[in-house]
Amino acid sequence: MINVAIFASGKGTNAENLMRHFANDTRIKIKLVITNKDDAGVVERAEKYKKIIQIISKEALNNYTDKIVEFLKGEKIDLIILAGFLLKIPEALIKAFPNKMVNIHPSLLPKYGGKGMYGMHVHKAVIENKEKESGITVHFVNEEYDNGKIILQAKCDVLESDIPETLSKKIHDLEYEYFPKAIEKLL
Repeated sequence: MINVAIFASGKGTNAENLMRHFANDTRIKIKLVITNKDDAGVVERAEKYKKIIQIISKEALNNYTDKIVEFLKGEKIDLIILAGFLLKIPEALIKAFPNKMVNIHPSLLPKYGGKGMYGMHVHKAVIENKEKESGITVHFVNEEYDNGKIILQAKCDVLESDIPETLSKKIHDLEYEYFPKAIEKLL
């Protein structure tokens, strides 16, 4: 069985979708949820699924990376899934889990990736640039923002009538459908 830690900073809808999807799967166990915000929506969602929750501040993530790696290894974590985790992952943590850390990004990378490109920032840029399609990218994490090897991409049309909010809805629908499939692909 593969033990998973989900890292999330926000509402946790993708994290909850993964917890629900894999709840009875014998190949994978979502063992714990790590967040950098004690008031993040993901905390309540993780509690609902009776997951271990760990709050790790930005300072702790950057200054005590070795202790975090030690904790994750002690929990026998095999795979880390970033589901809306907005902090840059320290290099030491990436090196401790080579090709064992996965992220989801709300665009078709390499377009609209990099520092500061998350959530509505991405959707606004896609619409401002009059793109005809957008989508999601699930990829391995490396030392550069949104630059790891692509595992899966899924697309949607961008209509002239779309605004960031309608595009966001389309992207969320793709995330809910394809993020679990990307993780299954790794199993």
